[in-house]
Amino acid sequence: MGSGSQKPEAREARRASLSHSGFWLLASGFLLVATLQFAYSQQQNFDNVEIKVLPVQGNVYMLVGAGGNITLQASEQGVLLVDTQFAQLSDKVLAAIRKISNRPIRYIINTHYHADHTGGNEKIADVGKTLNVGPGANLQRPTATIIAHINVLNRMSAPAGQQAPTPSGAWPTDTYLTAQKELYFNDEAIEIIHVPAAHTDGDSIVFFRKSDVVSAGDVFVTTGYPYFDVQAGGTINGVIDALNRIIHIAIPKHEQEGGTYIIPGHGRLCDEHDIVEYRDMVTIIRDRVQAMVKKGMTLEQVKAARPTKEYDRRYGSTTGPRTTDTFVEAVYNTLKTKK
Repeated sequence: MGSGSQKPEAREARRASLSHSGFWLLASGFLLVATLQFAYSQQQNFDNVEIKVLPVQGNVYMLVGAGGNITLQASEQGVLLVDTQFAQLSDKVLAAIRKISNRPIRYIINTHYHADHTGGNEKIADVGKTLNVGPGANLQRPTATIIAHINVLNRMSAPAGQQAPTPSGAWPTDTYLTAQKELYFNDEAIEIIHVPAAHTDGDSIVFFRKSDVVSAGDVFVTTGYPYFDVQAGGTINGVIDALNRIIHIAIPKHEQEGGTYIIPGHGRLCDEHDIVEYRDMVTIIRDRVQAMVKKGMTLEQVKAARPTKEYDRRYGSTTGPRTTDTFVEAVYNTLKTKK
């Protein structure tokens, strides 16, 4: 990266804040399929979880506790959230929001359907209000609008075999079917972009154009190898396509540092350089496994070949719900079946 190791002062401040304020926290259940996420959320003690707030840039903040990171945009018109963490943390999330803004919560955008990102939907939406409902109207809907891709609603409203039943009050109230949905709020253009067959079949990334921040959801995490929910339409190639889409949006400020900031689904605040390195790692592993599949190697042979070897110290795990072996198995299976 050349002289990029000499980070700008603002970048150093953010990294120090992340390191010293516990922004590496994540719920261990985030790598589980949705059913196991629900079970985990019922067993975990959330009493000691603290919701930490990090100013990112512009009108955008990052909230970290247990479960997926929350992106918050706040200004005169009110508050917009991307994801809501676990249901059990809703009161703490609301308290953290009120440290930033006393304005009404107008919108919640869900990046996908998993409970560690949508669990707080119902309670947080219930305290919000949406303005300007209907053509030419100046009314207030009694709850915040929950926006997501249509596949999020499909999975939350018909959860058989996918996750525990989701209360209807947590379901999206405004869905989109196209490649993206546009929203203008707090004097800022917001792009909600569908990235298909990535972490799930209903993933959205959210681009705050004026603040120059991307909320990535679980198509990008800094805490381990990517997890794609095969049962919910996720694939390794879709994850790589989603990472490339974010890279296409991001513009660095100086020597690959700063500029567009990316809030991952789990882990620390990032910029373009971070996501490029992550994309390259995932692509290299995908290509290695693909070559082995073409040679007719079995899953056990692929695992024994250790296609992730040089990355395991940074991203690998031999224990817990999502190990390096299970990641390699998921990559192998999606490539083997050409999904």
